[in-house]
Amino acid sequence: MIDIEKLTQAIAEVAGTRATARVEGARAGIVLDATGLEADARDALEQAVRQAAAGIAGVAEVRVVVTAERVQRRIIAVASGKGGVGKSTLAANLAIALARAGRRVGLVDADIYGPSQPRLMATEGVRPQARDKVLLPVSTPFGVPMLSMGMLVEPGKAMAWRGPMAAGALTQLVDADWGATELLVVDMPPGTGDVQLTMVQKHRPAGAVIVSTPQDLALIDARRAIDLFGKAGVPILGLVENMAGYACPHCGELSDPFGAGGVEVEAAALGVPLLGRVPLARNIRVASDAGEPPAARADDTVFAGIATGVLAAMKP
Repeated sequence: MIDIEKLTQAIAEVAGTRATARVEGARAGIVLDATGLEADARDALEQAVRQAAAGIAGVAEVRVVVTAERVQRRIIAVASGKGGVGKSTLAANLAIALARAGRRVGLVDADIYGPSQPRLMATEGVRPQARDKVLLPVSTPFGVPMLSMGMLVEPGKAMAWRGPMAAGALTQLVDADWGATELLVVDMPPGTGDVQLTMVQKHRPAGAVIVSTPQDLALIDARRAIDLFGKAGVPILGLVENMAGYACPHCGELSDPFGAGGVEVEAAALGVPLLGRVPLARNIRVASDAGEPPAARADDTVFAGIATGVLAAMKP
C-alpha cells in the first residue's frame, strides 16, 4: 500500500506546490502545474516528479497529468511605412531593453522578404527546432528568444512568395512555443500589405511603435502605417525618431542631415508620445552589424528610455 504522506513529501521536494498527488491502489496519480515554464523546464520537472514518485514503496505505476494556465501574451508591433528607417535595429534593441527591465520578451522577425534579425541578434546559422510541428524559438546571447524566416531559408536566397504564403509564415512564427514569454516584439515588414493585415486582424497587437526618420518623405509613409493600425483599432504606443542628428567625430559639431523635429511634430498631432530619438551614430551601426546590440550594454540610455516609454504607454 502506498504511503500518501511519503508520496506527497517526495514530489514536494522536487516540484514544491506545483504538484498534487492521489493514490488508487498501487497507482500514483499526480497533477503537475507547469504554468510559466519553458518546454525544456517543463519536461525536466515532469521527469523529476515521475522519478520521485516511482521511488516510493508500493508504487507500481505513475501517471502524471501536466496542466498550465494560458499565458496572457501581448504583442508589440514595431512598424514603419517604408524600409531603410532603422526599424529592425529598433525592434532588436527594444526587445533587449524590455528584457533588461525585467520582462519576459520574445522577438519575431516578420520581415519575411528581408529578415535581418539573425545578424542583429547574433544567431546567424542557427536553425530552430520543432516539436509536434510547432516551432521552438532560438535562444540568443541577450536573453531574448527569437524566430525569423532568415533562420529557415538559405542565406542569400530570395523569398519569392505571394502574400498568402508570407502571411502563413508569420502565423507560424507568432504561434510558436513561446513558453512563459509575456511580451512579443514583432519586427514588421515595411508597407501595408498581406503580412500587416494578418498581424492586425488575426494576432491583434496590444500596440504599435512607429519608427521614422525626420524627413517628410519618411513621415508620409509612416502616416500610412499609423492609419492602418488606427483602422484596425490597434493603439499607437508612440513614435521613435531614428537617425536624429549627427555629431561629427572630429569637431563635435551637430548637424541634421535628415532634418529635425518632424517626428515630434507628428507625435504631437496624433496625441501620442515621442518615445525617443536615436542618433545617427557610427557606433550603433558598427555594433548592430557585429551582432552586439547597444541595448545590451550596461551604459545604454537611449533604448532603455524607449522601453520605459513603451511600458508606460501600454494598458495594464
